[in-house]
Amino acid sequence: MSSSNDQVVIPMLQRHTNDLPEMIARDQETITQGAVLSFHNICYRVQVKSGSLLQRRMVEKEILSNISGIMKPGLNAIMVPKGQNKSLLLNILTARKDLSGLSGDVLINGGPRPANFKYYSGFVVQNNVLINTLTVRENLQFSAALRLPTTMTNLKKNERINKIIEDLDLSEVADSKILSRGEKKRTSIAMELIADPPILFLDRPTTGLHISTANTVLLLLKRISDQGPTIIFTINHPRYSIFKLFDSLTLLASGKLLYQGPAQKALEYFASAGYPCELYNSPAVFFLEIINGEFSAMVLNREEDLKVSETEELSKGKIPVIETLVEFYLNSSIYRETKAELDQLSGVQKKRSSAFKETTYITSFYHQLRWIVWRFFKNLLSDPEENIFQITVAVILGVVIGAFFLALKHDCTDIYHRARALCTLTIFQSLAGLLGGKSVELEKLFRQELISGWYEVSSYFFGKLVSELLPRSLLPIICTCVAYFLIGLKLEAEAFSIRMLTVLMVYYSTASLVLAIGSYQRLFIAAVLSTYYLLMLGLLGILLTFTPLPPWLSWLEYFSNPHYGYLALQHSEFLGRNYCPELNTTEISSCSNYVICTGEEFLTNQGIDLSPWSLWKNHVALAFMMIIFLTIAYLKLLFLKRSN
Repeated sequence: MSSSNDQVVIPMLQRHTNDLPEMIARDQETITQGAVLSFHNICYRVQVKSGSLLQRRMVEKEILSNISGIMKPGLNAIMVPKGQNKSLLLNILTARKDLSGLSGDVLINGGPRPANFKYYSGFVVQNNVLINTLTVRENLQFSAALRLPTTMTNLKKNERINKIIEDLDLSEVADSKILSRGEKKRTSIAMELIADPPILFLDRPTTGLHISTANTVLLLLKRISDQGPTIIFTINHPRYSIFKLFDSLTLLASGKLLYQGPAQKALEYFASAGYPCELYNSPAVFFLEIINGEFSAMVLNREEDLKVSETEELSKGKIPVIETLVEFYLNSSIYRETKAELDQLSGVQKKRSSAFKETTYITSFYHQLRWIVWRFFKNLLSDPEENIFQITVAVILGVVIGAFFLALKHDCTDIYHRARALCTLTIFQSLAGLLGGKSVELEKLFRQELISGWYEVSSYFFGKLVSELLPRSLLPIICTCVAYFLIGLKLEAEAFSIRMLTVLMVYYSTASLVLAIGSYQRLFIAAVLSTYYLLMLGLLGILLTFTPLPPWLSWLEYFSNPHYGYLALQHSEFLGRNYCPELNTTEISSCSNYVICTGEEFLTNQGIDLSPWSLWKNHVALAFMMIIFLTIAYLKLLFLKRSN
């Protein structure tokens, strides 16, 4: 039964003039010693395929069956046998599981779980997702900037950061980027503790850690839980030194609840069920051995009325162990006490209205954008050697392109070579765009932070564009500038500016295409991207022969951003150029055998209009393609599945 000190309240949201969410108490009720999370009759069903290939049909399979329990302030462990979904119940409790197929209630202090529960609770994933190019302190600064209200001064935020660094024993590595697994795990926990969450969830916090490191992490969590928060986590086969720190234990097997109660009473409970633990055996391993039917390490201690034949049948698995334990738990005093508390909390729910009807963010869009850009640039500038290498490659590539068309003559003999040089520049800028555009959905860090409500999708999306695509566009500019002067293209300020604009538009439109397709499946990216660019570059190859496209292929031009870039470069380079200046004199022209001596003649021969709109319509088309691709990428992120 719950004590009189466990006051039942519901956190409510109030909007203030500064548009910041604030927790207030209603009816003179207060939250004492953290939050109490209860779950009532949780069931989870999925649709699976059944039957032969010709008679296959979808059937419903129950993964969780009527799971109920209470998680109070302290360390609350969830254990599931090997081979079963260990994170399923945890994901349901954290509101990170798809609602389809899910039934039951999850209450916080007796009230409905808030709509933005994921935002003010903490969640540490199994695999650490950190920016390795940032120090521990910088990672915590980013978390504090986005998860603490802007009304809090930087001094107060830094004080909290320093306090958490000290509490989690990270002082020696606070300004270091190279961390051990244990230090990364503590940093991940620290980033969640910045917001001072009443409930902290962790998915297998000891996985992959050394025994001593795992002990350190659990001792740390124990110290944190002693200060009030409710800590809920899944764990695999903990040692006794870790198990003895647990306050409550939830034991699941085959989607059914075998035990939910005080962890330190679990051994006594299983002994009363006829499964005493041997001396020096780890309790957690012992429980899992019982569930798995591994009786070699157990001593079945029944009363005298248990016949030998029954024991043999049990050891052979003829009596289902899980069903026996489920029935025993439902008839136990621990279950009756838990059910009484659950009924009390359910009764409170009927008297309360749901809180947090709207999803809110602690900080504004511009504040989020500024810090996202800050982190991206920190990441970009963290490796100067890599940046110098990329710039060097861009310079070398420009030199190589320029060497193929070195110092073209300003006469009619090289007019076609100039066109080929422009086509080569277009191809290389397209390839640079392919490398510059990265998939945004596949970043685990973004997905985790988005689900936890650190920032809006729009903040991340525009922050990525500003801090990644813009700096990377310097590389194609450098490459083009080097090749430009080596080739000896049109040396006029207007022509040079148009050339750089065209190069950037080709680069950005290609990178935007990668972002759009990259938001979907990886195999889809490779197939579509490869096919598309093979067609587009093949199209440019046909144009290099200076022959018109067949009518059945001409429509491809409208979907080719390299083609638009190539047309714009030709218009800028050849318009107003005279490659046979001697024709204006009384001297005999050395170009008498050439049909084309002016840029206008060449453009007309290629079917390119000489009007200004003929130039700018290519940039409009590139801009339109870029907007379409970026919109597709943004919408995919906006409707990204925010559950597991």
